[in-house]
Amino acid sequence: MEEDTIVALSSGALPAGIAVLRISGPGAAPAMAALAGGVPEPRRASLRTFRDASGGTIDCGLALFFPAPHSVTGEDLAEWHLHGGRAVVAAALGALTALPGLRLAEAGEFTRRAFDNGRIDLTEAEGLADLLAAETEGQRRQAVAQAGGALRALYEGWMRRLVRLRALLEAEFDFSDEGDVGDDVAAGVIEGVAALAGEMAVHLQSARRGEILREGFRVVIAGPPNAGKSSLLNALARRDAAIVSAVPGTTRDVIEVSLDLGGVPVRLADTAGLRATSDTVEAIGIERARRAMAEADLVIALLDGSDTSPATEATHGETATSPVLCVLGKADLLLPAAALPAHDLAVSSATGEGIERLVAILAARAAETVGDPAAVLPARLRHREIVADALGLLTDPALSRLPPELVAEALRRAGDRLGALTGRVGVEDLLDVIFSEFCIGK
Repeated sequence: MEEDTIVALSSGALPAGIAVLRISGPGAAPAMAALAGGVPEPRRASLRTFRDASGGTIDCGLALFFPAPHSVTGEDLAEWHLHGGRAVVAAALGALTALPGLRLAEAGEFTRRAFDNGRIDLTEAEGLADLLAAETEGQRRQAVAQAGGALRALYEGWMRRLVRLRALLEAEFDFSDEGDVGDDVAAGVIEGVAALAGEMAVHLQSARRGEILREGFRVVIAGPPNAGKSSLLNALARRDAAIVSAVPGTTRDVIEVSLDLGGVPVRLADTAGLRATSDTVEAIGIERARRAMAEADLVIALLDGSDTSPATEATHGETATSPVLCVLGKADLLLPAAALPAHDLAVSSATGEGIERLVAILAARAAETVGDPAAVLPARLRHREIVADALGLLTDPALSRLPPELVAEALRRAGDRLGALTGRVGVEDLLDVIFSEFCIGK
């Protein structure tokens, strides 16, 4: 399949003002010559009439050609810029795939070929996938940094340091009789390993920030039945995402909406009301609510500002292990101040009172947790697991007591493990999964 020439629409949904067809592989130049009247000068747009095999006109547009290896895929690559009508694109694709050895591309195949041909490494490919999926400014900035090689530079820098430390050790036991080899190289190597391990540990500590940027800052609204949780979710989402009813126990499951607050993705969840119940289905919903509270980055403990009954422990969020923001709902119906429980702010989903302030607080909490979106963060579980594995090899307490030969072997294994981050070693079984995240034509 790698010898095939592939083609796909690379410019998005139709109809559109312009459609870009991309052709990559050894048949790109012959296809251009056969259907566009010749191959244009490399990297220069040329106005062409595109024709099918029978000579019928498909469309007039621009043709570009990028010879290997100086293309995004590392192969000969051609682009047709046509009018973005569905019939135009269908006719062009039909004419191209009728040529011998030319077929439609699979999802992510252009990027996979760029990786296979050394144009990008695996972290850059993952960054490109994240960039295509980015929905907030923070996600875009993180993805741009990764796609630009920020993670690759960091991880390859660690690998070079490990190679140098190995070289010092091997010089000690291979050339110990030479005058320019120190007497106590091993001690210096252990110090170098400790310094590198410290940097790796700090990098891992930032993993949650990267996960939040990719997956979202998780906020759970919790409280007793009829406190106004679903109404608050709808007010924050600015749409009717959850059913609102005066009947206690209406919400039985966790209902999520996604928000973009200050460029940080926020996943806001409405949960079942917390109370003692004999209803089996409601009890399952309450258990899911408690689980969501435990996994949240922030819990909004919502109290009913019009309720005269004493607040329960769960209502106040005191059973939550996550940070808690205590909010009084139904601010338009508040009891006298002396009767109100302690709270951080009051809101009314009916009138909008306090909603903007609550949004500002959520945005500030999310931004504070994430920090700089452009920082070099281990954005994926794969990154975190591999760095943790390598760190485990470098922080083994027995390392300082091992003979130099075994220390060098441990460093080699750690370096090979880091090589899986950029795709140098041991990732063949992951490639199909990673590149399947891309759309057709990318």
